[in-house]
Amino acid sequence: MLFRKSSTTPTPAEEKGPNRRNFLKGLSLAGVGTAALSGGLLADINLKAGVKAAEGEPIPVGGAVPITGWAAADGIEFQRGLEMACEDINAMGGILGRQLKPVFEDTKEQGADNIIPAIQRLIDRHKVHAIINGYNTGAVTAEYDTVADSGVIYMHHNTDIVHHDTVGKNPDRYFSIFMNDPAEYWYGKGLLKFLNGLGDTGQWKRPNNKIAIVTGSQNYSVVIANAIRDNAKEFGWDVSLYETVVVPISEWGPTLQKLRNDPPACIAVTHWVPQDLAQFCIQFKPNPTNSLVYMQYGPSLAAFREIGKENTNGVLYSTVVASLQDEIGTEFNNRYKKKFGASASPLAGAQAYDPTFMWAIASAVSGGSGGPGELDQNKKVSNVLRRMIYRGTLGTTKYFLPEQAAIPYPDATKDPSLGMPHQYLQIQDFTKEPALIAPAPYETSSFQMPPWMKA
Repeated sequence: MLFRKSSTTPTPAEEKGPNRRNFLKGLSLAGVGTAALSGGLLADINLKAGVKAAEGEPIPVGGAVPITGWAAADGIEFQRGLEMACEDINAMGGILGRQLKPVFEDTKEQGADNIIPAIQRLIDRHKVHAIINGYNTGAVTAEYDTVADSGVIYMHHNTDIVHHDTVGKNPDRYFSIFMNDPAEYWYGKGLLKFLNGLGDTGQWKRPNNKIAIVTGSQNYSVVIANAIRDNAKEFGWDVSLYETVVVPISEWGPTLQKLRNDPPACIAVTHWVPQDLAQFCIQFKPNPTNSLVYMQYGPSLAAFREIGKENTNGVLYSTVVASLQDEIGTEFNNRYKKKFGASASPLAGAQAYDPTFMWAIASAVSGGSGGPGELDQNKKVSNVLRRMIYRGTLGTTKYFLPEQAAIPYPDATKDPSLGMPHQYLQIQDFTKEPALIAPAPYETSSFQMPPWMKA
């Protein structure tokens, strides 16, 4: 196993699980609100330093994001999230009086051949003090050495278990690199726990013990598919189909025929591109099997519902990188859409927003940020980040150490104040935002039986 045991081993009290009312009440008693959680601490540090306004020399903050290419819809949200965070931070005095200035380089179709040059340009041309991204796929940590040579802080959401192995084996070399969401591995085991939970609580009675797994060829999708397959027996499931499809894919007929010939209780599609998943729904719905349909990440993007329309109603999906639907997340979501338009996706923009505040706070605590080559200062910032427990729009961020990757809740800790929530959502009305149905205490809706299924 590539990850080490979390230092957040649950106590017997934590094993009993969280209570939504008490959890949120505790946050309220602690004076927690959006400002207190993010800007409040930073504003206090600036105030104590005698800073009244961000008027000093700007600090460049970089985003290596897909401005063009197949992931451009998410890329624009990563840009927006970083821009909004910088504006909010500047309004609070910046970092000890220095404004933040966001700069971007295009990772295009991603992969190492695009990601590494984009990061190199941010370092060499723009002299950034930090690089804060959503996801980039295909490099599989190949860009880490470029970052490590400069020493600048690098915070990303690549959702890659290889990060654990790379940073965990050489934490001194990669001290400045943080993965701000849990690795994709946790999706696999987490899904099996979630499905069993639906059965245990009487929300769903599975017609059999079969689970069919359909994956694309990308490493991200395959790791999740393998984690489902390898843990299925432990959770009482039999894998009836393990199918790898060539992507992008618009014709699902051969795969659907296999599913209809041997209907499973659950179909788990770990390929994640929204337009491909929407086509699956369109072709599945006319002759469905009596199966729950779970899809990976793609349903969180508006394109999935726009293409699939009513055919997407009932689909389940999960994500560890979406703004929550609680008081903190809702305030952020509303502000984000007011700023960027009703069609903007704060669920993706939050990926850049939260870590920018984390880095800014850590830099202010450390006496300032460090640019390329300023290793001593960047190590100070990194040491603060390593110890930080941050409650933001995505929930709580706390890192596995020495891997410097976010800990998932409830997959690796029973305490919601010590892990980022692994959110399960359902498309219940394609004209509305997805319903957050798990985990407690963050859920805002209940599971609904998909319209194609028999009661």
